[in-house]
Amino acid sequence: MGLWNWPWRRGPSGGFSKSSTAEEVTEGIDASHLTAIVTGATNGIGKEAARVLALRGAKVIIPSRTLESGMKVKESLLKENPHSKLQIVEMDLSSFDSVQKFAQSFSASNKHLNILINNAGIMACPFQLSTDGIELQFATNHLGHFLLTNLLLDKLKATAKETGIQGRIVNVSSTAHKRSNGSFFNLDEMNDKSRYKPFGAYAHSKLANILHANELSRLLQEEGSNVTANSLHPGLIFSNIGRYLNIDSNVAIGLLATLAKPFVKSIPQGAATTCYLALHPKVKDVTGKYYVDCNDAIPSAKARDEALGTKLWEYSQGLTL
Repeated sequence: MGLWNWPWRRGPSGGFSKSSTAEEVTEGIDASHLTAIVTGATNGIGKEAARVLALRGAKVIIPSRTLESGMKVKESLLKENPHSKLQIVEMDLSSFDSVQKFAQSFSASNKHLNILINNAGIMACPFQLSTDGIELQFATNHLGHFLLTNLLLDKLKATAKETGIQGRIVNVSSTAHKRSNGSFFNLDEMNDKSRYKPFGAYAHSKLANILHANELSRLLQEEGSNVTANSLHPGLIFSNIGRYLNIDSNVAIGLLATLAKPFVKSIPQGAATTCYLALHPKVKDVTGKYYVDCNDAIPSAKARDEALGTKLWEYSQGLTL
């Protein structure tokens, strides 16, 4: 039995831990009556989350920057599970116009929405502005998801009311949020290339993911909606999201992989907390929480700052309206 499989490593979530996979945490769950949207599902943990949700019977909508890349993912998932209910719709999360078109298309063609998984993200990319003129990591990782969630919120609430099944919103964040001081309310500063720090901008966007989920949870509870909102850190995973990191030799990659091996998760393990929050009955009525390794965890003080969350909400509304 490996170190990470010792019983003392397992948490109160039902025996799940760092070593648990997405299939393990959803074993025996029937999701055939559910409809889910998973952003960033063309690779990595997003693709695995979509695969496992479809394996449990859910209808899974995959927004993709291009229909071509989305259809390739659909084909590969159908090869594994021909019974998967999958729909590909074009959407560029970094473009407000594209997000609005996707939301309109989804609302027109789908009666229900039970689960929204805000998973897509880019990490530590070179400085770029989005089509809307906003630093790309903040625009994609936070603002795109903020707008998408707001546009689909009525559908989530109506579905929960009509079916009696609690809706769930899941924001994939990162432990990198702890590197942010929460100073992301000045667009001129954010868009200043001379001040840009790739990983710092990533940390800001990941803090925003948690604050977004927390403030959304508060607002939903205030109005009595049967929809929850939670955030998570998926763990350290070697996947496509790290393609911009400055590792430029096979030797460096090998050394990093060796040093990090005790802390690294496989993609199935990395998708576990997402699928746990999306489907597991133990998190019914759980909202405004941050999870790590399928267990409730404590994020940074900034991530727990309600006033900062409200300020971010208002700031984000102003940018996306």
